[in-house]
Amino acid sequence: MPKANTGQGAREHRIGRDRELNPLALGASLGSIWGATLFLTTLLSSFTGYGRLFLETMAVSLYPGYTISPLGSVIGMLYGFADLFIVGSVTGWLYNKLARF
Repeated sequence: MPKANTGQGAREHRIGRDRELNPLALGASLGSIWGATLFLTTLLSSFTGYGRLFLETMAVSLYPGYTISPLGSVIGMLYGFADLFIVGSVTGWLYNKLARF
């Protein structure tokens, strides 16, 4: 049975691989969370007024076409997913580049 390479080089290589992130998975995870948050908060706000100030100051100013309404909750979900998908994917990619140093 061959002996495993346990030298310093093998250890460093293994540690580097353990620290890698999947950028698309990170983007999809963050996008799903933010999209669902915007969807639920907008839907709740359109019926009860809860979170209206937050949504008016943040989401309405960032996402064109977004309104606090049932249709706006779907639009916000799509914008939120796309927004954090891009941010999460770039963050994961950048993390992997920097972790190799």
